[in-house]
Amino acid sequence: METYRNIVPGGPAPPFPEPGTQLPHQISGGQRQRVVIARALVTTPDLIVADEPIAMADVSVRTLLLDLMMRLKNELNLTYLFITHDLATAKYVCDRIAIMYLGRLCEIGPLADVYEHSGHPYTRALLEAVPVPDPRHRRKEPMPAGEIPSAINPPSGCRFHPRCPIAKDNCSVDEPELRELRPGHLIACHYAEQFLE
Repeated sequence: METYRNIVPGGPAPPFPEPGTQLPHQISGGQRQRVVIARALVTTPDLIVADEPIAMADVSVRTLLLDLMMRLKNELNLTYLFITHDLATAKYVCDRIAIMYLGRLCEIGPLADVYEHSGHPYTRALLEAVPVPDPRHRRKEPMPAGEIPSAINPPSGCRFHPRCPIAKDNCSVDEPELRELRPGHLIACHYAEQFLE
């Protein structure tokens, strides 16, 4: 790698740290994310847990990082456990998706099936919240009412029932089990069938 001194022989010390010598606070968010990806790949893993890997990057850098991650996935045969709040990004990266609410799985299945046939009211609300670049687009599902309960002291029964538009009395008592309602698609809702008809 050419250094600053090689480019300007006998020149003054560089006004910035030479590449590879910077401290974390001296590099951009996108550069930090690339360093983290490189560090994860050094051990040649089969699985990488990526917790909000693009959250700190601006929009243009997000695209570069996602393209890099997908290229590495194909070249190195990697599997990602991609944790995100951004369902639009998940749609680009994931083959299967799991939706959680207050630490419990609500829905899990093949990405396309969950997006097209979501059966949990929380999943449906999340998908409705994904921005659509069309001013004529209107929400079909109501926003969940109320405040998010405490994760330390979650509600009894279904954890989503205080905010759920279809909750009934048994939802506050009986915690729903994950049930396979479509091939490979599991949903934890007592009344999920009404969305899948």
